[in-house]
Amino acid sequence: MIFNVTHTTKYEYNAPVSYCHNIATLRPRELPGQQLLDYSIKISPQPAELSERVDFFGNYITRFSIQTEHKLLKVRTDSKILRDYSKYHESFHSPACKDVTLNGAREVMKGMDPDVLEAKQYILESIFIKRTGENIRNYAELSFNENRSVFDASYELMQRIYTDFQFVPGFTSISTPIWEVMEEKKGVCQDFAQIAIACVRSVGLPARYVSGYIETLPPEGEDKLVGADASHAWFSVFIAGFGWVDFDPTNNQIPSDQHLVVGWGRDYYDVPPLKGVVYGSGKSKLKVAVDIVPAV
Repeated sequence: MIFNVTHTTKYEYNAPVSYCHNIATLRPRELPGQQLLDYSIKISPQPAELSERVDFFGNYITRFSIQTEHKLLKVRTDSKILRDYSKYHESFHSPACKDVTLNGAREVMKGMDPDVLEAKQYILESIFIKRTGENIRNYAELSFNENRSVFDASYELMQRIYTDFQFVPGFTSISTPIWEVMEEKKGVCQDFAQIAIACVRSVGLPARYVSGYIETLPPEGEDKLVGADASHAWFSVFIAGFGWVDFDPTNNQIPSDQHLVVGWGRDYYDVPPLKGVVYGSGKSKLKVAVDIVPAV
């Protein structure tokens, strides 16, 4: 499928801002099953400085600074994405994926293969996923044991988070620690992805945070609402000898064509859509709208 994606971010300030410097992670990645056909970014006011680069994780980063006084910052990106990922689902049933046990994966992770070396960084703690207590590990071990398939255990973990946690927008913020999310069993997709990552890492396996979009389908017989689509997050597990497999605990499914990947990292801190610093004395109001429309 081909999707046209518009992502608009607005920061409205109640007092003038004299200067701001920002980093945006908004350009979708190229990867097997996903091709970026077109992309543009528009920033208002006009940036005094703007540059693009690829970061350590292979994500596309846009850095810009605005040095004129303003009360509104608007960043809009337009992407055209070809997504054909469903065919890869068949490979998840192969012995190379399904037969890798936790014990076997741990042994492979002791090696020096380039893919293994690259994946090892996703076992370490990160900014938002520090060393966790026994509650996280105990929760993980309900699904993971030494002789069980890593794929099956990860799939079950996804299902359990979907069942055990309640989706409550506004209950958490990006600074809410995962132990609190674990205790309250409430949050949003970013929280659920990071809980899953903490669980996988607690048993010694690599897991990474995936940031992107998901096309939301309207109820049967109703028109799709403009602005109803949203930024989304899920987690990915490295199955030694096979590769990375994505899981979406918010929707209890393995991502397919409706999931569009922007970037990935160790946790949310590595791939926020927009972050930065401003010089001003007022408060700000954030508005974000994402529209995903299948191309005709």
